[in-house]
Amino acid sequence: MYVREQGTAVRRGLSGRDGFEQWRELLLRTMMCEATIAHTEDFTAEVRRSELGPVAVVGTSFPSARFRRTERMVRQSDEDRYHVTLMTAGALRASYGRDRLVVYEAGELILTSSDSTYDSQCSGVCAPGQGGTRAAGIGIALPVSSIPIPPHRLRGIMGRGVSGRRGTGALLAEFLVGVDRQAADLCSSERARLGTVVVDLVAAWIARELDVKRTLSPDVRDRAIVEGVRSFVRRHLHDPDLTPPALAAAHHISVSHLHRLFTHHSHGETVAAYIRGQRMAKAHRDLANPALRALPIHTVAARCGLLRASDFGRAFKAAYGLSPREHRRRTLSAPVGDETDGGVLATQC
Repeated sequence: MYVREQGTAVRRGLSGRDGFEQWRELLLRTMMCEATIAHTEDFTAEVRRSELGPVAVVGTSFPSARFRRTERMVRQSDEDRYHVTLMTAGALRASYGRDRLVVYEAGELILTSSDSTYDSQCSGVCAPGQGGTRAAGIGIALPVSSIPIPPHRLRGIMGRGVSGRRGTGALLAEFLVGVDRQAADLCSSERARLGTVVVDLVAAWIARELDVKRTLSPDVRDRAIVEGVRSFVRRHLHDPDLTPPALAAAHHISVSHLHRLFTHHSHGETVAAYIRGQRMAKAHRDLANPALRALPIHTVAARCGLLRASDFGRAFKAAYGLSPREHRRRTLSAPVGDETDGGVLATQC
């Protein structure tokens, strides 16, 4: 199945030799390399390619494969790009030249450039129900000129596996996973804005790893801080004490500075409004989730940091035009008697 949106190509259920050629073609559009697998007859894969302004994003799952980029490919390529890869499943064993071998594990970020040569083997892990082992990852390509750090300063991080589970690396990894999941639903203006965010996060990640934060412009540093604040909010929506002062303390800035930064880089939206919006959106999703059907509505609200029943009911209806109970009933098509509202919210909402 092949679905194309503006700036996005999504291919699901690729299989066999033709599927392998389609998969390889989409990868080649991001970086020229040679991809081979042991058996094309039983090949299956999924791939999603998106363009966010100057940034190309590719997410894919596939069986174990070999990837090679030779000196001839480097010479034939007219691109001048950095490539960042996040392994999300499996492991990658890469040879750079004759004397450098690096093994990368899932959860690590890898930076290379278009003038890099390599010979790598990507090994999958057991994936129940998907026919053998599978590897998965997300890769991005962005112009070298978009990173405000001289290329020669990046030698210390090139080809090195860096954890995507802490610091700015975790922020970048989380953002890439989110973009990959939502790419098909983004409009053109959102793509351009998110492309800028990706570039800023890559620059901030590199600067932190190399301890050269001063090379970044104040605007890039500020946008990275704001994205860090957004990520923190999304991870702590369950905390009823998630407030602007708490956010400012967690990011070691003053409350007034937080408000100025956030409003400036969020098209006028305030920090408090963002927290409310994210809480409402999570409650909206959770109430429509069949797996959470047995949870009382007040429990769903509490999981989003919303403890006062009457406030939650009014805010939810103002945002979505339905009470929480009506929204759950409509989305799950559940008879009234089958609902487990529980507690105060059953009468308040």
